[in-house]
Amino acid sequence: MDRMVGTVVRGIRAPIVKTGDNIAQIAVDSVLKASKLDGFSLKDRDILAITESVVARSQGNYAGIDDIASDVKNKFNCDTIGLIFPILSRNRFAICLKGIAKSFKKVYLQFSYPSDEVGNSFVTYDALDAADINPWTDILTEKEFRNHFENTNHIFTGIDYIKYYSDIIKESGADAEVILANNPVSILKYTDSVLVCDIHTRQRSKRLLKNAGAKVVYGLDDILSSSVNGSGYNEEYGLLGSNKATEDSVKLFPRDCKSLVNKIQKILFDETGKDIEVMVYGDGAFKDPVGKIWELADPVVSPGYTEGLSGTPNEIKLKYLADNQFKDLSGDELKAAITKSIENKDDNLKSSMEAQGTTPRRLTDLIGSLCDLTSGSGDKGTPIIYIQGYFDNYSV
Repeated sequence: MDRMVGTVVRGIRAPIVKTGDNIAQIAVDSVLKASKLDGFSLKDRDILAITESVVARSQGNYAGIDDIASDVKNKFNCDTIGLIFPILSRNRFAICLKGIAKSFKKVYLQFSYPSDEVGNSFVTYDALDAADINPWTDILTEKEFRNHFENTNHIFTGIDYIKYYSDIIKESGADAEVILANNPVSILKYTDSVLVCDIHTRQRSKRLLKNAGAKVVYGLDDILSSSVNGSGYNEEYGLLGSNKATEDSVKLFPRDCKSLVNKIQKILFDETGKDIEVMVYGDGAFKDPVGKIWELADPVVSPGYTEGLSGTPNEIKLKYLADNQFKDLSGDELKAAITKSIENKDDNLKSSMEAQGTTPRRLTDLIGSLCDLTSGSGDKGTPIIYIQGYFDNYSV
């Protein structure tokens, strides 16, 4: 009988993970138990993916607002700071802001507009056009912005982030002043000490600020890049990828993910004899069509993965073959011709017509997005994703 099922993705339930738990063994045991109860067999080139959240929790990778405040204060050693391009998120940035603001008397807060870098919007581009505002050149005070736009609340949460962040700064004991501008250098009109809060464009922002004469420049990736008073840390990403844990602490992005995935892969091989790929995943890289929000608020989709997940897909577009080379074939003859083409395809189809329209993104970004959509971010209780048949094709 012909095979009728291709890729299968399963959300695997696991125990609630706490600090100090053996996350490698939990991941393996959960998959093996699911395999037994659900009646599926593990195979070579399956993929086990585990969300970064439970990895960081098992590591106890947490920090409090006082830890953040201490690190920021030591790095800047001044009373006034400019924060540029924070994302609009109670989960991602608000608790970090509490710690940052505690270290200063005055905070200039520069928002990008009409949205932050991951698509959370104050207003639409159409609204800017109607108000005759050029977001590439115009620098607006909060008063000027609000004179043009009556409702700047977030489309999904209903939060007025300009007010929300300003209130956090004030409650932390500092004065707050808001500007809206898309050039990172605009903040230098107000202060020469700048904390860069953008994620994926942070290196450019730092470079432009330094070249324009900023005195002190750090990014969120530089804050808690090492432990402060015994806190958690992330040597590569600092506060980037952190999430709210409590009202005065954050869970940081996990550390040492490469060694973890290799460990899980070895345990699986020792217990099953199968060579299974493993990755840690965070946010997927996809865009919401309604809110226009690009989901990737983590610095990377996958902070650690086994070698078999390196690279990009190398696939032929089946409909291209069916509509072109084999347009006069049908039925078994068409199937045989396409199967032969797949079996004989080149190792690198990047510039080939047969590959146009496929997805040449990194495997870890594609698989991580699939995992994030499967596990969700709420109460599904499936922090482990098990994928089978991902590397199969029509000829197998």
